[in-house]
Amino acid sequence: MSQQRCALIPATLIPGDGVGPEIVDATLFVLEALRAPFEWDHQTAGLAGVRDHGDPLPPPALESIRRTQLALKGPLETPSGGGFRSSNVRLREEFELFANVRPARTIVLGGRYDDVDLVVVRENLEGLYIGHEHYVAIDDDPHAVAMATGINTRHGCRRVLEYAFDYAVANGRKKVTIVHKANILKALTGLFLETGSELHERKYKGQVELETLIVDACAMKLVLNPWQFDVVVTTNLFGDVLSDLVAGLVGGLGMAPGANLGKKAAIFEAVHGTAPDIAGQGRANPVALMLAAAMMLEHVGLPDLALRLRLAINDTLNVDKVRTRDLGGRASTAEFARAVSLRV
Repeated sequence: MSQQRCALIPATLIPGDGVGPEIVDATLFVLEALRAPFEWDHQTAGLAGVRDHGDPLPPPALESIRRTQLALKGPLETPSGGGFRSSNVRLREEFELFANVRPARTIVLGGRYDDVDLVVVRENLEGLYIGHEHYVAIDDDPHAVAMATGINTRHGCRRVLEYAFDYAVANGRKKVTIVHKANILKALTGLFLETGSELHERKYKGQVELETLIVDACAMKLVLNPWQFDVVVTTNLFGDVLSDLVAGLVGGLGMAPGANLGKKAAIFEAVHGTAPDIAGQGRANPVALMLAAAMMLEHVGLPDLALRLRLAINDTLNVDKVRTRDLGGRASTAEFARAVSLRV
């Protein structure tokens, strides 16, 4: 363990907004108990970045991630409608984080769905999320028409599809489901479907099964029978929606970790929002960020520590029955963290 202490791994830490600092503190407490060898560079972004630097994604935070190529972050506030552009989207663009990986696994048993274990891989940089939008004025209404342009490239489709297939093979997954809307958006998502089908035929046939589904049918099938899915890969907007749906199968966004991966950096996060209505009250569930930290440990080549962390979370929830309010318990954020720390 002392060797791990010496081989420190530089990493950027962004507490975020709302409940972010609380779940980050809880996660750091557990990682310290685990003796995870991260050397944290604390930075601010989101509303905290505006407060400290006048920028929701300040240059010091970007420079830190460029240096470490590794980050753990809490949720960042993004205004709806007006205000500044999403810091999450800007981070993905800045570091070309083309794959958003969202595993969903049942931890708390006895809910509507037991034994769910699937992964959503979402393309992270293209589609409608490129943000090419404008209004067209008619008469005295400057917002009479709203228009958005979605763009998918062959290169962008191929790299996220290759990631999904490689992930499935490396992790012993049996099937990859490509989700699309090529019956209507024949070019925009048809390119994704075409690229994935060709890639499977050329490179992965015989290694992993391929399934293709229209997005609305996929949503229905996920609710009716989520056990038929293994790895789901899809375009940006569909992935955003389906990954939240999948989180609902395993207890909600408080149980949903995420990784944003690319060649320039890897950023791990809790995918839920800032929850300002409960911020500062010690009610936030830190499991999503703790599970994201486990993904981060795997990413840096420490799978044993990742497994210990996941087992500690499992035992805290199911053996000790220590749970936050969203899971039917009474534990505060800090109390849950202390219980997990005793298990690692």
